[in-house]
Amino acid sequence: MSQVLSRQSGDSIFDTDLDGFEAAVIKTSMTVPVIVDFWAEWCPPCVALTPVLERVTSALDGRLRLAKVEVDDGDNMKLAGRYALKGFPTVLLFNGGEIKGRFAGARAGHWVKAFLAEHGVT
Repeated sequence: MSQVLSRQSGDSIFDTDLDGFEAAVIKTSMTVPVIVDFWAEWCPPCVALTPVLERVTSALDGRLRLAKVEVDDGDNMKLAGRYALKGFPTVLLFNGGEIKGRFAGARAGHWVKAFLAEHGVT
């Protein structure tokens, strides 16, 4: 894991992988929306997006979860293939077990908040 990543206490922000994805993301999204950040340590826009996603998630105080998937770790690239990701970072929003939205590239906090609000996460 990259040393630039910070983790908040509690379970709102967590790392996951191919083996844990179903339980950590799909099942969790049945009760609370989950954004999944597909990132790589070598990717400057990924590193820039991480603190933005963490701040937005923390500000929503449990109404959103953030799952981090390091695509170069183990079999995680298979997840990127499963969801037809073209580049990194790519963020998928899961709600009710389904993808409700996606975006790619580094974004500012206000943009991420607007994206989430557009999909009913406030």
